[in-house]
Amino acid sequence: MSKAKSKRIETAESETPKQRAAKPAAAPVEIIIGKSKPKLPQPPAPAASKQQILISLLKRPKGAAIEELMEATGWQRHSVHGTMSGVLKKRLGLPLITEYGEHGRTYRIADAR
Repeated sequence: MSKAKSKRIETAESETPKQRAAKPAAAPVEIIIGKSKPKLPQPPAPAASKQQILISLLKRPKGAAIEELMEATGWQRHSVHGTMSGVLKKRLGLPLITEYGEHGRTYRIADAR
């Protein structure tokens, strides 16, 4: 036997039982693979997206003013206009109607009356 092999054997045999017990035992493979983490309760989903909020306000018979839409979503005026033009009209194909009244300009979805 070579010197290197005999040294390894000697060091392994010279360990005391306390030293061997202090080493962490490797977990069996089936425990690592077979067990998954316990599932945590999922937080509740948000009530509605901002797009859904806009649509629900615009579906009202009287419609909604731009200020109402800004307040409901927390968006700036140009963001509300862009969403109405790009998403609601072009992408979703909703018929938006603009009406002028004593309270200023209001917007609504056409089939809301």
